[in-house]
Amino acid sequence: MALADSTRGLPNGGGGGGGSGSSSSSAEPPLFPDIVELNVGGQVYVTRRCTVVSVPDSLLWRMFTQQQPQELARDSKGRFFLDRDGFLFRYILDYLRDLQLVLPDYFPERSRLQREAEYFELPELVRRLGAPQQPGPGPPPPHSRRGVQKEGSLGDDLLPLGSAEPEQQEGASAGAPSPTLELASRSPSGGAAGPLLTPSQSLDGSRRSGYITIGYRGSYTIGRDAQADAKFRRVARITVCGKTSLAKEVFGDTLNESRDPDRPPERYTSRYYLKFNFLEQAFDKLSESGFHMVACSSTGTCAFAGSTDQSEDKIWTSYTEYVFCRE
Repeated sequence: MALADSTRGLPNGGGGGGGSGSSSSSAEPPLFPDIVELNVGGQVYVTRRCTVVSVPDSLLWRMFTQQQPQELARDSKGRFFLDRDGFLFRYILDYLRDLQLVLPDYFPERSRLQREAEYFELPELVRRLGAPQQPGPGPPPPHSRRGVQKEGSLGDDLLPLGSAEPEQQEGASAGAPSPTLELASRSPSGGAAGPLLTPSQSLDGSRRSGYITIGYRGSYTIGRDAQADAKFRRVARITVCGKTSLAKEVFGDTLNESRDPDRPPERYTSRYYLKFNFLEQAFDKLSESGFHMVACSSTGTCAFAGSTDQSEDKIWTSYTEYVFCRE
């Protein structure tokens, strides 16, 4: 039986001679600490080893039971490294703690989380993510509600089809047709009422007004005595501030939501940024969506490269914001 134990295919303990000594050494658990630190795509997580091995035969279970610590990849600080989506891993870790799937409302990353669950070989989590989503206790998503927004409302208040406000009901009883009800009861084709207007649309079907602010930080290097041409370093990141639904409408798939993935569509955020670094491309997208620039501001600082002598090269760092409006 000692030979059978030594040939279970463990990458760190298989082989060796037959005998009781070999059997006891191959059965020893790997030398992992009870508290493990994980670096997942740059995001650091600290958890117990029993948590990451809670699902047998999963990828993490094999890593922390079938391998030795020195066989796993580590970062510069000695944390175990996984080259996966660090923001979505928190939901993987939550599932491993109690084997329950709890996601926030308006969660747009369900398909990506399912892909992460497939990578970590968690079949039950994959099955739950692939099942039809049950409506939560909160307000249903906009596309599942049928109604019409109040005229002039900046919020997401809805009037159910076939109803009107008190003053409109009085006008209807006097024979005056209600424009709200007329719009709600007719579709462009003249048939039954269509679905609810999207959060970026107003009552008359046009796009809703609002503001979007984009910003960027840039730096310039100016030669001695400003005789040489200024050298502009590329923009590192273009930030997006405004209402979530407007930002997604304008920038679509080019919007990086990783720093604020659970923001509801009617809320505001200042943590989005774009996946490209060209201001002109951002301006084009805003212009195509009907926005125009209404304000711009910029601040900057100056530093000397390598010396306090003012004859040395100067590095200017500036932060600029552009405010766009759609009326």
